[in-house]
Amino acid sequence: MTGRFGRQPTGWGSRLFARLSRWAHSVAGQVFALQAMIVLLLIAAAAAALVFQARYDSERDARHRSLAAAESFAHAPGIASALLSTDPTALLQPLAEAARRGSGVDFIAVMNTDGIRYTDPRPELIGRRATGDLSRALAGHAFTETFRGEPSDAVRAIVPIRNTDGVVIGLVGTGIDIENVSQVVEGQLPLLLGAAAGALLLGTGGAALVSGRLRRQTRGLGAAEMSRINEHHEAVLHAVREGVVIIDADQRLVLANDEARRLLGLPPDHENRHVTDLGLDPRTAELLASGRVVTDHVHLAGDRLLAVNVRPTAQYKGMSTGSVVTLRDSTELAALSGRAEVARGRLQLLYDAGVRIGTTLDVVRTAEELSEVAVPRFADFVTVELLEPVLHGDEPSLVTGVYTEMRRAAITGVRADSPLQPVGDIIRFVVPTAPMAAALDAGHAVLAADLNAAMGWRAQDSHGTRVALDYGLHSLISVPLRARGVVLGMANFWRADTPEAFDEEDRSFAAELGARAAVSIDNARRFTREHAVAVALQRSLLPRVLPAQNAVDVAFRYLPAKAGVGGDWFDVIPLPGGRVALVVGDVVGHGVHAAATMGRLRTAVHNFSTLDLPPDELLGHLDELIDRIDQNDTGSGLADGDGEGGAEDAADGAAEPAGVTGATCLYAVYDPVSGRCLMASAGHPGPALVRPGGDVEFPELPAGLPLGVGGMPFEAAEFTLPEGSRLVLFTDGLVEDRDRDFDAGLQLLGESLARPGRSPDQACSDVLAAMLFPVPSDDIALLVADTRRLEADRIAEWEVPGEASAVSRVRNAGAAQLAAWGLEEISFSAELILSELITNAIRYGSAPVRVRLLRDRSLVCEVSDGSSTSPHLRYAATTDEGGRGLFLVAQYADRWGTRYTERGKVIWAELPLTGGPEARAADPLDLDALEDLAW
Repeated sequence: MTGRFGRQPTGWGSRLFARLSRWAHSVAGQVFALQAMIVLLLIAAAAAALVFQARYDSERDARHRSLAAAESFAHAPGIASALLSTDPTALLQPLAEAARRGSGVDFIAVMNTDGIRYTDPRPELIGRRATGDLSRALAGHAFTETFRGEPSDAVRAIVPIRNTDGVVIGLVGTGIDIENVSQVVEGQLPLLLGAAAGALLLGTGGAALVSGRLRRQTRGLGAAEMSRINEHHEAVLHAVREGVVIIDADQRLVLANDEARRLLGLPPDHENRHVTDLGLDPRTAELLASGRVVTDHVHLAGDRLLAVNVRPTAQYKGMSTGSVVTLRDSTELAALSGRAEVARGRLQLLYDAGVRIGTTLDVVRTAEELSEVAVPRFADFVTVELLEPVLHGDEPSLVTGVYTEMRRAAITGVRADSPLQPVGDIIRFVVPTAPMAAALDAGHAVLAADLNAAMGWRAQDSHGTRVALDYGLHSLISVPLRARGVVLGMANFWRADTPEAFDEEDRSFAAELGARAAVSIDNARRFTREHAVAVALQRSLLPRVLPAQNAVDVAFRYLPAKAGVGGDWFDVIPLPGGRVALVVGDVVGHGVHAAATMGRLRTAVHNFSTLDLPPDELLGHLDELIDRIDQNDTGSGLADGDGEGGAEDAADGAAEPAGVTGATCLYAVYDPVSGRCLMASAGHPGPALVRPGGDVEFPELPAGLPLGVGGMPFEAAEFTLPEGSRLVLFTDGLVEDRDRDFDAGLQLLGESLARPGRSPDQACSDVLAAMLFPVPSDDIALLVADTRRLEADRIAEWEVPGEASAVSRVRNAGAAQLAAWGLEEISFSAELILSELITNAIRYGSAPVRVRLLRDRSLVCEVSDGSSTSPHLRYAATTDEGGRGLFLVAQYADRWGTRYTERGKVIWAELPLTGGPEARAADPLDLDALEDLAW
């Protein structure tokens, strides 16, 4: 039996040698040898460095000790005097020996300036001259050196001895023998060698562990075998034309070669991602994640047919490690069946057309989708022409026959430089034998396989067709777009870059594609018509021009929803006394019904506003009205005997009448005289209040139920607004949508309103620019009103005592005020009205009686009293003594009326600031006599 490297050896020695040989040739053995060599070199270098460092440190220590001993002895007391004595040796030798033993140096020698020793540990050297260069010490400089010479090699220091005058009178030499310095280093060698040996063992052991781990992972393979494995791995990854995918037990993709990435369209960061997160077709992802054994399973992935094989990988320690998937592109094999593949592609294209055509209810966009879905998978260029009425949403003509012209609505091609007429041009069909005219006449698709031979098409426009033929257009299919038996337009499919001409199967497919697109175009046309009708209806019901008034400076915006017209509305209604009512409302739903309901509610609000009711009472009346409208529209208020025709109507297919499904309203009344603003809400968002300094707040209003719900009264809130404040009323479509909640919308609205110094119109534009959704799902109504205050010099008020004589005094005071205002022209009419109103307030009303004149766009005369009795206009008979006073007021005033307050009523009348010739009677009346007239 042979092994990997030859015949299996026998004997333990041979087996050991063979094992060592295999280990040495393996990658793990080579790595171990390299690591061991590196560790050995590092340890040897470290040991040598430590030895040299120890020697250097010992020699440096010897220098320091020698110099310190010499300095100490040279400067010791009595050394200079002893040196100058008659017998220096006798005095200095004991001292030098004692200092030598104390300092631990090997010698201390005291010398004269000639270098003759006075002291030395070796007595035989006393009296002999010291060797070496002593000139630096004689010059007064202490130094250390490594001395080589007699009597021994040493590290010595030479220090000068000075007298009291600083003159060098001798030298002190100390030192340590080189032999003693080396002994210190040699004493440290066992420790250094032991540490080196320990480091070598640790390094070699670590290298052995790493080598063992590597050997287990590489299974003892050698470098050549690893190179071959890498070559095979690279070949599988990059050269093999079969996809290989490895998936682990957690269904994560571990490896995929180039062919697998191409076949599956994997993203660049596919490794270690779950197979369901790779963007694959759901069926493909399910197959890869299932792990079940599959053999040559034909699978559709995009536009490819793949033969898939799935096998589990070998188990490791009893646990599954995943699966291996191989993929083979069998599209080329499927191409051999040709026609089946084409049919599959056509079915897929029809499926895509059903999904992509008609995504919007826009006629032109639907035509564009038809052209886009067929290029380039079926045709190189596609043009769509529609009848003019269809583009506007109107019903096309039912007259059969050849249509002579259409307008091009869409064109799509594989290249931008199309030779065909652009979008918007009128396309005329003047030659009956041309494919387009023939298709319209026959009512079905017509094929012109070779345009060079289509003489009718060439005769229709000789120059244009020549340009098209030179460009490369060579084949055409013309398909009439018909829905419900009516022609809507024409679709033309052209080929230029595709060498194959259209055939009969292509004609059938184009007809099917055109039929499906025609239904979507007709649906878009009908929606366009309904949307246009609803928009026209709603715009006719909304205010076109705001009424003239001085209380507020107003700007507004209204935007219908893209999905369909809704029921949002707004209003600015002038009220007596210079006041103004600001209204916004919202009807639930979209379409003509919502717009019609909005018109009914807006008319009702106008009618109720003429009664000059407080906001809460007006909303209450509006709520009752909606309840009655619902009962009348749905028939819920009919008796059982009155509804016998209901079953028959239902049988005839009549639609069930729809009531008001829900509506909200915010009604606010602003008085420019007092600055008071009274408002109430029926389920509608409250306004935004912008203070003169730019601070934005959203006042809290009492919660009210939407209109038509009933059961709860409405409550009004009152605010006093500083002059220059800004009220912003809006519907919820401005702040709320599918992608933004109401609170976030309010915050964004507050930020957009916070900038001061803008006109109301500028504020409207800025708010819409900041908050408008790309495709709003609901209507948006926005009303921005800057409040004004009526100047004090335009207001005149009097308290009227309860006596008849006060009438003339107040009348005269009013005449004087009118003269001050320059309104003498209407003074007579105003005095007449004041006389009548004050007289009757005193006579039939109750205290307190007050009179107020306001000079606004008109002159407003107001008389208030504490009675709630309302006067009525009537025609007095000839024999009646009274009853003509209110009639005179109605004749001389433009408008007059009564409004009720918390403690009585106010009767008001308005006069123009300039009087006409008919305003003054031919014979002036006696105003004092009129005071006796009754209502």
